[in-house]
Formats: sequence, C-alpha cells, structure tokens
Amino acid sequence: MVKIFRFAGIRPRPDAASGVAAVPYDVVTSEEASAIIRENPMSFLRISRPDAELPDIPPHDDRVYARARERFDELRSAGVFLEDQSPGFYIYRVSTRKETFTGLACCLSVEDYESGVIRRHEQTRYDKEEDRTRHIDAVNANTGPVVLIYRDREPLARFISDLAGTLPPCAEVRWHDGSVHRIFRVSDPRDLARIEELFSWTGRLYIADGHHRAKSAVNVASKRRNEGCGGGEADRFMGVLFADSGIRVHGYSRMVRDLGGRSREEFMEALSGSYGISPCGAVDRSAYQITPKIPGNGHLMHMYIGGTWYECRARGDPPSDPIEALDVSVLQHEVLERILSITDPRGDDRLQYLGGARPIADLEAMVDRGEFAVAFSLQPVEVETVLSIADRNGIMPPKSTWFEPKLLSGLIVHSLS
Repeated sequence: MVKIFRFAGIRPRPDAASGVAAVPYDVVTSEEASAIIRENPMSFLRISRPDAELPDIPPHDDRVYARARERFDELRSAGVFLEDQSPGFYIYRVSTRKETFTGLACCLSVEDYESGVIRRHEQTRYDKEEDRTRHIDAVNANTGPVVLIYRDREPLARFISDLAGTLPPCAEVRWHDGSVHRIFRVSDPRDLARIEELFSWTGRLYIADGHHRAKSAVNVASKRRNEGCGGGEADRFMGVLFADSGIRVHGYSRMVRDLGGRSREEFMEALSGSYGISPCGAVDRSAYQITPKIPGNGHLMHMYIGGTWYECRARGDPPSDPIEALDVSVLQHEVLERILSITDPRGDDRLQYLGGARPIADLEAMVDRGEFAVAFSLQPVEVETVLSIADRNGIMPPKSTWFEPKLLSGLIVHSLS
C-alpha cells in the first residue's frame, strides 16, 4: 500500500505568494527565465533556474547550484519564506476558466518508488536527471512537486475537495493565464487521520508529471545513504496527488531541427511510405491540438512543414503491443528513426519537445522562424491507457503525455532536513 507522510512545508508569506510563484523550471529557457527575474526579483526562478542569473558560467557548474542555495537562504532570512511549525498536509487547488483541479500535497517514500508501488511510465533524460539531482542536493529541498495520480475507489477525492471548502487559503495566486492557484493547510488531527485512513486503501500511485524530479530525489536519497547522512526527510519527496478522474491529458509535440539531409520533397516522399498524407486546410491556431479531419481509429498525427498542416494516418494494422501501438511509438519508429535517423529520443539534440498545452500557433511560429524544419502534433492518450501501461511495468517513449493541471513552483517547498 502507498505510504503518505505529513511534512512541515516552507511557504511564502501570504502577501508574498504572488511575487514568488513561478512556472516550473523546465518550461522556460534560461533567457526567458532571466527576463522574468529582471521584471520580478522575487520570482522563484532565481532558485529553480539559477543559471538564468549566471549566463557567463556553464549551466552545470557547481557555482550555479550554489547560487540556488544562496538565493533560497536569502529569501528565508528575509522572511519571505516561512516554515510551518508542525507537520501537516496541504491541498493544492487550481481553478481555470473551464474546471477545477484539487490535489493533496504530501511526502512520499523513496522506498515506494524503488519497489514499484509508485509507478512511472516514462524514462528520464540523462541531462535533466543529473541537473535536478545536483539542484535538490545543493538546495537541500524538493523545490518542485511531483504530480501523481491515484485510482479513486474510495470517497477520497470528494473528501479532499469538500475539506478545502472549509479552510481559508494560506496562499492565493491569480496567474497570467487566468487560472487561480490556492494552497490550504490541513492541520486538524481528525482531518489528517482521515486522509491517512482513506489513502491506506490505495495500492499504487502513478507519476503524471515530474519523472525527473522523482528520480532525482531518489538519487539524492541514495547518495546521502552512501555518505552516511541519509534517512528521515531525505528519504522522502514531495508530491501532489490527483484522482484519475480529476486530471487531463494532452498530446506532446515533437520539433525536429532538420530533415537529415533530405529536401522537403524527399522527406515527404519517404513519409508517404508509412503514412497517408492529406493537407488539413484551415486549422484552429488557438487550439492545443488539431481535430482529426478523417474520422475513425488508427494512428494519427498532424505535421507542420513548409507553411502547411498535414493530417498523417499510419498505413497497415496497428501493432498488438500496447506501447508499440501508441502514436508516439509509431512516430518514433517510422519517422524519427527510419527517415530522420534519430535513434536516441532521450539525448539527440536535433529533437525537442513542446508541451501539449500550447496553441498550434506556437508550433507554427517556431518552424516559420527557421528554428525547426518540421513539427509533429499528437493526439492525447487516455488516462487509463497510461495507468494500464504502468501497471504492466511498461515504459512509454519520453514525453508521451502532457498532464493538466500544471502547478506553480515556490508555493510549497519540502526541506530534506
């Protein structure tokens, strides 16, 4: 069964929360983070993306990670961050124009990750795993939460949602996209015990977002055990848990820098061996993905090249293996590997990923500017498909899913000591 733990969170003062809150470290470039920091010196990006303030130093230099710790200590000394005096749970609620997401923030066991009680469905990328391992170790804290899913077979999600309605928020942030992020602290012993009781029937958790943060926390715990200074909070990491019915999945786009020496015509001809290709015509450029023009099942993707969107449907029968049957797997084998010679999707710098909650217009702009030669937009995977693959110990290709909600960084921090 899943073990959840209370913790004493480190949080910004209520009046400082809006200034501290920041996007996750991995959704902005160093240049974008630098611009945000110049406009808002309180931004948590000073801690999560210290390379943005040290452009003349290699991004993985020891001094970069030391700067993250310095900035965190500065904000704590200045009273911007305060630490709760007793362990508890936290409720993280995100309200958008369309819906509300409510999750439980708690700590989870590194042992549960290592034993498979906490399931993952994607491999991590080497460079990002190393970066976050060094960052967590240097700051001595989990600065960003891992988002996880549980199958809600008990009245757990309803209890947490109802409980939030009885508590005053200890942080409220109105974000630029119109969403509102609220944190509620759960400290009543009866409520804490009830949450623990309900979770005692939960057999597994599934990582939705934050595979690198989770694996890096495990790396830090192992490192500290080997150094004789592990255990306690260092053997735990911070997560926010959402019910399977209370989360949304989008596709994850692939951006490729060049066509592997082929002309556009040669590439399209090679692609036609595996896909039926037809122009889409006008598309909703504000949408996150393109609505299929041709109804029916089968492997589908949309491709932007040469100023035109194309609908591409794979030829032949789908593979029987559930992972090989994913659209991202077919794209990887039939296009990225066979045509473009991208055999390492975790490490090849010709391939970049763009989160699914980005409008189609963003993909177009990146290709039109010449940063990339072609963009591939994929349809979302069903939540149950992701969980079923994880139950079978399957590993999906990297960046197969983009989950909502996306949580802000800096509103809750978990100290490792």
